Amino acid sequence: MTAPSTIALLRVSGTHREVGVQLGEACAEAVRAEAAFQGETIPEGRTREEQLELAGRYLEVTAAAYPWYVEELEGAAEGAGVDPLALFACMVEEIWYEPYGRKLQGRCTDLVAVPPATAGDRVLVAHNNDMPRTYQDRLVAVEWRVEGDPVVLTIGNGIWMSAGWNSAGLSFTGNELAPLDEKIGIPREVQFRSMLRQSSMDMAVGEALRHDRASSYNNVLVSRDGEVVNVEGSATDAELTDADERGHLVHTNHYVCEGMLKYEGDPDYVPHSGARYRRGQELLASAEPGTIDVEMLRAFLSDHEGKPNCLCRHPELWGGPNDSATAFWCIADVTDMRVVFGRGNPCESIAQEYRFSDQLPG
Repeated sequence: MTAPSTIALLRVSGTHREVGVQLGEACAEAVRAEAAFQGETIPEGRTREEQLELAGRYLEVTAAAYPWYVEELEGAAEGAGVDPLALFACMVEEIWYEPYGRKLQGRCTDLVAVPPATAGDRVLVAHNNDMPRTYQDRLVAVEWRVEGDPVVLTIGNGIWMSAGWNSAGLSFTGNELAPLDEKIGIPREVQFRSMLRQSSMDMAVGEALRHDRASSYNNVLVSRDGEVVNVEGSATDAELTDADERGHLVHTNHYVCEGMLKYEGDPDYVPHSGARYRRGQELLASAEPGTIDVEMLRAFLSDHEGKPNCLCRHPELWGGPNDSATAFWCIADVTDMRVVFGRGNPCESIAQEYRFSDQLPG
């Protein structure tokens, strides 16, 4: 097969409004398409006006909590030439599906390895991001230099972020869940943007646990000193776990913690997610202590065992639930804040690299 093209790196800097304008201008095609609600089906027969009104209720909570985010939003809307409220509506994933019994759209796998599992006592995080191939086509990596914030690197679809890292030595990945207790609040995509701005693990976890959140991803947070916090959350509850005694952590797209099982909103998908979860555990367990490195983790992310419910997903070859494909992959050596990543499947894409070395405090 032909390897997919590399992911472009966009560098933005300035105030929140200025970086918003730069992002809006650079990603104008994607932003305009989304703000026009192209390809989206508004749930429950709502009109566009009703959808915008609903988004406005989320925006009211968000503006009170994150006025800086509204500046970024308005800047991006200005740069792309769209209505800010329509753009914000696209950020509110919670309003684009039926609230109960929904089917997951994003599928991801996280593998974390820390001492004693790793070679050279490295702190490593591997992530496969599974979405439709159309998402893959619009991927962009963004280096954010916002005044007063750590330098941030994100990978996502235009201004939408799926994974990120910052110069304070923090890695942010995770998995979409389907909680049953969603409510009006800060959208999980916007909450993730705020987490990326934080300079310590405690501050990042605090953002993940905000009481005014609308829902939650499963957030996988790892620091360069080896601290691992997995926040398996919903809108009103959460359980925190860390790496096991072997230095392993795996998460996919279903609730695992006993206290969170009652929030599972997509039980039909649990067996599919569970297959990837168990395979991830098997792969990490297959490595001798002290041997896991970046190359080994890429081989794990490229695993096709149990297809179509495998870590490296090729729906055009094997089909599978929702035809979700591995749109991009990334592996962070958090010890050195070095990120290796690629567009498409890890088994066949071109590896790229980004280093925070010039940004780390001396």
